[in-house]
Amino acid sequence: MKPMTHANTHKKYRKWIQNLFILALLSSCNSKITSPLSPPRERISLNNGWTFFKYDSEKTADSLCYDLRPEIKEIQEARPADQEPTAPEIMTADNHVLKPYILPTGNEFLADSSKHYKRPQGDPGSNFPFVQYDFDDSAWEQVNLPHDWAINGPFMEGWNAKVGGGMGRLPSDGIAWYRKKIDIPISDQGKSIYLDLDGAMSYAIVWVNGHLVGGWPYGYSSWRVALTPYLNFGAPNQIAIRIDNPNHSSRWYPGGGIYRNVWLVKTHSLHIDHWGTRITSTDVSSASAIISMDVKLKNTSGQKMPVEILTKIYESEDLNKVITSFPIQSCTVDAYHTSLFSSKVTLQNPKLWGPPPTQSPNLYVAVTEVKNNGQIIDRYETTFGVRTISYDANKGIFVNGEKIYIQGVNQHHDLGSLGAAFNVKAAKRQLTMLAEMGVNAIRLAHNPPAPELLDLTDKMGFLVVDEMFDGWQRKKNPHDFHLIFDDWYEQDVRAWVRRDKNHPSIIIWSTGNEVGEQYTGISGAEISKRLKLIVKEEDPTRPVTASMNYAKPDMPLPETLDVISLNYQGEGIRNAPAYAHLKGINTAPLYPKFHKTFPDKVILSSENAAALSSRGTYIFPVTERISAPVSDSTGGDSKNMHVSAYELYTAPFGSSADKVFASLDQHPYVAGGFVWSGWDYLGEPSPYYLARSSYYGVIDLAGFKKDRFYLYQSKWRPNFPMAHILPHWNWPDRIGKKTPVHVFTSGDEAELFLNGKSMGRKKKGAYEYRLRWDTIKYNPGTLKVIAYKNGQKWAEDSVTTSMAPHQLKIETVSTQMIANGEDLCFVTVQVVDAKGIPVPTANNEISFEISGPGVFIASDNGDPSDMTSFGSSKRNAFNGKILAILKSTNTPGIIQLTARASGLQSAQINIHSVIQ
Repeated sequence: MKPMTHANTHKKYRKWIQNLFILALLSSCNSKITSPLSPPRERISLNNGWTFFKYDSEKTADSLCYDLRPEIKEIQEARPADQEPTAPEIMTADNHVLKPYILPTGNEFLADSSKHYKRPQGDPGSNFPFVQYDFDDSAWEQVNLPHDWAINGPFMEGWNAKVGGGMGRLPSDGIAWYRKKIDIPISDQGKSIYLDLDGAMSYAIVWVNGHLVGGWPYGYSSWRVALTPYLNFGAPNQIAIRIDNPNHSSRWYPGGGIYRNVWLVKTHSLHIDHWGTRITSTDVSSASAIISMDVKLKNTSGQKMPVEILTKIYESEDLNKVITSFPIQSCTVDAYHTSLFSSKVTLQNPKLWGPPPTQSPNLYVAVTEVKNNGQIIDRYETTFGVRTISYDANKGIFVNGEKIYIQGVNQHHDLGSLGAAFNVKAAKRQLTMLAEMGVNAIRLAHNPPAPELLDLTDKMGFLVVDEMFDGWQRKKNPHDFHLIFDDWYEQDVRAWVRRDKNHPSIIIWSTGNEVGEQYTGISGAEISKRLKLIVKEEDPTRPVTASMNYAKPDMPLPETLDVISLNYQGEGIRNAPAYAHLKGINTAPLYPKFHKTFPDKVILSSENAAALSSRGTYIFPVTERISAPVSDSTGGDSKNMHVSAYELYTAPFGSSADKVFASLDQHPYVAGGFVWSGWDYLGEPSPYYLARSSYYGVIDLAGFKKDRFYLYQSKWRPNFPMAHILPHWNWPDRIGKKTPVHVFTSGDEAELFLNGKSMGRKKKGAYEYRLRWDTIKYNPGTLKVIAYKNGQKWAEDSVTTSMAPHQLKIETVSTQMIANGEDLCFVTVQVVDAKGIPVPTANNEISFEISGPGVFIASDNGDPSDMTSFGSSKRNAFNGKILAILKSTNTPGIIQLTARASGLQSAQINIHSVIQ
């Protein structure tokens, strides 16, 4: 976005500027400037116009790397002292050992200045061709960011694949380069200029004009490097970024590349520091609230500078009206120094932030101006909310005095067939569907998200557990974060909290998930204490937790936590000899023991269920139990890698939703919990390692609702009239055979009808969450259920036997896109019969054709066993459905998408791409 250079009238120009300013603020990320119309500070997207190159293999890759390769350490340790170093050792033992040169990037996040790293002399990599200004990269691939180099595959199949099922079978490992030239005008001389990366997977290193600038290893962290000393003003400048993503580094699909946004930030030499504001609220009531604000100013010049700080507060939906202002502060910032300034103001009649449906997620924007000699030298916006959060060990979590029972899900960071590359539209689609289910809380598993995701949770009113690590010192995979934990944990934790601290949606910080240090007694507890102390130094207003799947109440680690977060407590199959070797599943829930040991601490079920299913797939016979581990005799089909969608089958350590509901209802002091998981995600394909993606989701990878969606909705939205029947009613080979029918409803009883004949009326008993007619014999026709609540008709649903596939039906939530090169349109195609009735067993091959100013970027069907490339415009429907994803270009017009299948009537839809 650039200012206009001319206008027909001054009035039109002023109106245009005003509208752009409002739009920028409305779409802003938390705690950072977003309006390039503010002359003192520019924040410019660098997402477009990169060149990209990935080595074919590590054998052909360069030797520029962090000195962290475990295989090199093993060689060094095994080599006799009198033996010469081997070739691989030499590769990492010369001046290309970059670890000492990268560590200084995190110095400002190390509280003890005596521990700051000093950059060694030299300029590693400066002679390498890819960092050179005049290197010819014209043959490289042209890409825009965010970019996931692996998402279009191909999938790596088989037991011995280099990237196996746990990491999604996609080629996310490897070494690659990104290059881009940027112009820096002479007028920018004297400014501080930074490169901000919201996330790069992983071990990123940045060069500018051949000079090594810095980098950051953890792929989920956001970070900044200062470019100023290396820039040529009044000339183009070459940025080169190297990414090194190890194999065996994750337990899920990490993605590969620069998969989040990248920004060029230009400021005055004296400016508000990176993530340099903090806003908190105290004494909050409907009448008033005390708003406290810290502003951190950074002076990169050699001169002491006197300044004034003025902050005004606006409602985020009305940026024309100042609600109140902080007192003007006059101060001086020393040369090459960072100073913190604090102030308070009383906000009258605050509009509180809180979760729907009983509260509203109201937001405010604080606009801070810094003046020197009367001239504005910086302007910075901070989005925040006013709310109170309290934690009661017996009653649960309260927001603004109202108890909010946590109806949460765990979410990994990938966006299905789009991979790890972040897109606001796709993320909002996920959250919108979860809200429809009744979700009010998200646990971010197991790493910080893209910052824009937290903007969405703020705006939509979700409560968030923001999590940092999946592991500490003890490894889960050979190349995971344990390799660099000791070097980087403080920098990562401080950067994480500083970035996210102003988001009102965050209610708990989590420093780890199922870490091996649960087993290590005092040593593990000491690490937990250190991490908690760092978090509290950065933000003393929120509690700190870590999720535990092994720790018992008498172990040291739980003592260190403010909130007790427990995974899979007694939910597994009890008294099952085949699973007796699996720890934790043959015991009753430990909630009572933890509650007794820690009577003042809130308890959360941070992971529960781990139920498994393939959407629309039903396997017989059906277990009579309320929960059963998957096997080929119990709900599983290992040949086709499918799990029955009766929603009764689980991982060995998990349980059905029904069993979780009962467990939590029987322990009312537990504040609620988080389902594993909200959406299916890439990787971790239990129970079938040879698949590509998980079976845990309540919603499948393509975004189609599984039957389980309606089970949760029936429990979590008790006042929403709904009923849902399963299975489908197309069983030509089961005529006269027992075919159980289950109903999920927010009512308390229901009557089932088959072809107009009553099959009986049933009522939910204590700790029952579904209604079952397990002896129904299949006959084609129509199943109908009428649900009742308090004796009154409440809701109804029906399923009808379809005829043969006849045509395709195409639809989308919205037929309009923004012509900005980023907006997405999600199109669903369904196979239906001649009467328009869905054919739930159809797996026809469907192809897509697109015309107009749009791009076909992905397809999916939600089948975890489907190894078709996500970038393919041709794939089979899975149980009657398939998804296509289109992206806009910068050109407006009509985009036409046509879906075709052999022997079926095609379908077509027009999408209007418009300039906003």
